[in-house]
Amino acid sequence: MGNVKLSIVYYSSTGTNYKLSLAAAEAAKEAGAEVRLVRVNELAPESAIAGNPAWKAHVEATKDIPVATLDDLEWADALIFSTPTRFGNMTSQMKQFLDMTGGLWFQGKLANKVVSAMTSASNAHGGQEATILSLYTTMYHWGAIVVAPGYTDPIIFQSGGNPYGTSATAKDSGEIDEPVLAAAKHQAKRVVTIAEQLKRGQA
Repeated sequence: MGNVKLSIVYYSSTGTNYKLSLAAAEAAKEAGAEVRLVRVNELAPESAIAGNPAWKAHVEATKDIPVATLDDLEWADALIFSTPTRFGNMTSQMKQFLDMTGGLWFQGKLANKVVSAMTSASNAHGGQEATILSLYTTMYHWGAIVVAPGYTDPIIFQSGGNPYGTSATAKDSGEIDEPVLAAAKHQAKRVVTIAEQLKRGQA
């Protein structure tokens, strides 16, 4: 049967969602999953990136992380998506990647995959819930199985109480509060556990 295969697909401009994704990857590996950590393609013009030192530094620091492809979705039993919020919605970079999944969707290759999502915004009520729900809307069309953290662990309350998925408040320092990283780890372990149960049942 093999281990659960998990792809963590993220977009990050200054590093918050990258750090959430790293925490999720670490926990998923601890739970026995085979993990691919991939970033969606950057669409912003170089002039915009160059004008923001933190953005430019993050792009340079993560240039060796593989760019996400449709194969990363097809390969996986489970998927975690992480993206900042833009006006209560996912980033255009993430949306463009998801918009390319029509062929896989048409062939039924995204049905029954276990999926979950994480996000960030610059303030505590900056559209995080709406962003996660906007991601899940796409996944309902795929026929995927959305596994939200709900309130399955006390860490959800300590990290801000978002039952839809882990959400971080991005700070100028780039740091993420420890309870939020712990919530991302719990979410990843939950995704792997449910995917394992599903895989075992199908076998």
